[in-house]
Amino acid sequence: MSDDSPFVVEMKKITKKFPGLTANDNVDFHLRKGEIHALLGENGAGKSTLMNILAGLYEPNSGEIYVKGQQVRFRSPRDAIKAGIGMIHQHFMLVPTQTVTENILLGLDEPKFIMNLSKYDEIIRQLGIENNLIVDPTAYIWQLSVGEQQRVEILKMLYRGCDILITDEPTAVLAPQEIDVLFNTLRSMTEKGKSIIFISHKLNEILEIADRVTVLRRGKVTAADMPIEGVTKEELASLMVGREVIFNIDKSACHAGEPVLIVENVYAENDKGLPALKGVSLQVCAGEIVGIAGVAGNGQRELAEVIAGLRKIQSGSIRSKDLDLTKVPIKKAIEEGIAYIPEDRHHVGTAPNLSVVDNLIMKNYDQCPISKGIGMDEGAARAYAESLKDEYDIIVPSIDTPVRLLSGGNLQRVILARELSNMKSLLIAVQPTRGLDVGAIEGIQRMLLKQRESGGGVLLISEELEELVSLSDRIYVMYEGQIMGEVHDGDIRKIGLMMTGTRLEDIPEEKTEVTEGEKA
Repeated sequence: MSDDSPFVVEMKKITKKFPGLTANDNVDFHLRKGEIHALLGENGAGKSTLMNILAGLYEPNSGEIYVKGQQVRFRSPRDAIKAGIGMIHQHFMLVPTQTVTENILLGLDEPKFIMNLSKYDEIIRQLGIENNLIVDPTAYIWQLSVGEQQRVEILKMLYRGCDILITDEPTAVLAPQEIDVLFNTLRSMTEKGKSIIFISHKLNEILEIADRVTVLRRGKVTAADMPIEGVTKEELASLMVGREVIFNIDKSACHAGEPVLIVENVYAENDKGLPALKGVSLQVCAGEIVGIAGVAGNGQRELAEVIAGLRKIQSGSIRSKDLDLTKVPIKKAIEEGIAYIPEDRHHVGTAPNLSVVDNLIMKNYDQCPISKGIGMDEGAARAYAESLKDEYDIIVPSIDTPVRLLSGGNLQRVILARELSNMKSLLIAVQPTRGLDVGAIEGIQRMLLKQRESGGGVLLISEELEELVSLSDRIYVMYEGQIMGEVHDGDIRKIGLMMTGTRLEDIPEEKTEVTEGEKA
């Protein structure tokens, strides 16, 4: 891709307003033929709104869109696809019980009545080979890995003739090796003239894959069409959030104490009654952060829920010091100082329609000084909430504001304030920084390290591998409800292989080339 390549997309002065919110404010965006153009911004910056306009899901209030030199007005995704624009969503739109070919043909006008599957299988097989998207057309979706399912989504768009692809957080559910494959595929596609818009909050990935980047903050462009060469992660973060962000986490040496969590040979089922945990054993000690790595859906959520007392186990044991967590009420675990940051902050972590005050006192409303006989001391409750608001830097108009009106970062801070202020020995943190901007992530990661340094044990379950490696003292890797192994050195290669089903003991050591001098 060269700087004089023609524009295939020009979005000029795009404005999109919702009640009480301007999501895009006179935004310009350009995409050249044969390039990967990254779109970066914190939560609520307007990235998704802008791309939903380009994909035909929204219509702008004002502004113009040109595709390959022609002005267009999309009223539906079908219009965008006809113009050669396809969007690959983060959550795949596939039917598990149908084959790859059937999913790709779904919704098309052809074939109409009689489907010669073997004919279309071969067409799709060749399309995959041409675009480095190898997948068995006859396989059912449920038989495919997450990375293979993503290839099917891309093939769907290519089969429809799309040569402009919008990828929304495409690496969110992939293991490191699968990310490498995806990046090779995207590069191969641009070499053949395709153009890619890459939406991601992972700065390292943008620096690796993008040719140029456009940054949005609060609906406005802070950097337009910026060449990626020479740009640093720190510069991108500053453009995103409007201030300096520190990435180097200062972590003291680990001095692990006594175990505060022991999980032994635990079996449990998921919501469908299918095996989710198959003999899981692990432990967390005081003064350490223990990470759980794995592609989404491999038992991490169920593991957190059985430890927190929200899901029954079939067999095995879970202990925190002298407390058997499988036999005591949740209230008892709370009194013992076990804190839990759930994955779903909106429906499990908070009561959305209740105020900041009510959400902050949920764990100690019946304790002094908030409890007052059979009633509650409202003044004490408000004073307690105000102190936590200040301590945890919760930005909110009033402590009486319903938490459903808070941003993702501030909502997470409400949960952290409530949980950490009552924590004594153990914190279970599930995806604590998911969906947050780099500024909010920095603050939350420092809170987790503070718990470690004060002698607490932290079980950190995250799909952000970079976060796990930088914060954790040890990492267990889960695959299909089992522990594949335990890594102490943050070896990304080993973690990635275990995330795709290889046990640690079966991973060969990496061979290093021996120089002539070393041979001598």
